Amino acid sequence: MSSFVSAGTAATTTAEPIENNGFWPDLEPADFRERHRLDGTVTDGRLVEALEAAMAHINRVLRHWQADQVDAGHPTVDDIPVPIWQAPGVYRALYLRAVMSMAHAGLADRYADYDATNSARERGLELEDPAEAYRRDAHWAVAEIEGRPHTTVELI
Repeated sequence: MSSFVSAGTAATTTAEPIENNGFWPDLEPADFRERHRLDGTVTDGRLVEALEAAMAHINRVLRHWQADQVDAGHPTVDDIPVPIWQAPGVYRALYLRAVMSMAHAGLADRYADYDATNSARERGLELEDPAEAYRRDAHWAVAEIEGRPHTTVELI
C-alpha cells in the first residue's frame, strides 16, 4: 500500500503587509495568497516582489485619477463618494483586484520556467492564456475605476 505525500505546498505566509502610498490601501500578502489560491510553491519573496511590481504599475496607471481625487478633497480612496448604483468600497475592491490580478499574471509568467523539461514547456504554453486573462481583469478593473468602457476600438 502506498500513499502520496506532498511537500512544499503549505499556504501560509509570514510576509509583512506592503505599505502603499497613503491614498490606496496597503497590500496583505496573506490575503493575496488566499484570494488567488497560491500555495507554498510560490515563496513569500516572489509573492511580495510580484505584489510590489503590480502595485507600482497600477499606481502609475492611476496616478492622474488619484491626483484628481486628491484635488477634489478626497485624501484616500475610502473618502471618495461612491455613485448610488455602486456598493460602498467599490474603488478599494477594484484597486485590489487590479493589483492582485496583475501580480498573479506576473507569477504565472515566471512559474512557467520552473523546470526545463518538455512538460514545463507545455505547461508554459497552458499558462499564457491564464496570465493574459489576469492582465485583462486588471485592465478592466482600472477602466471601471476611471469610468471608462472595457474596450477601446480604433479605426485603421
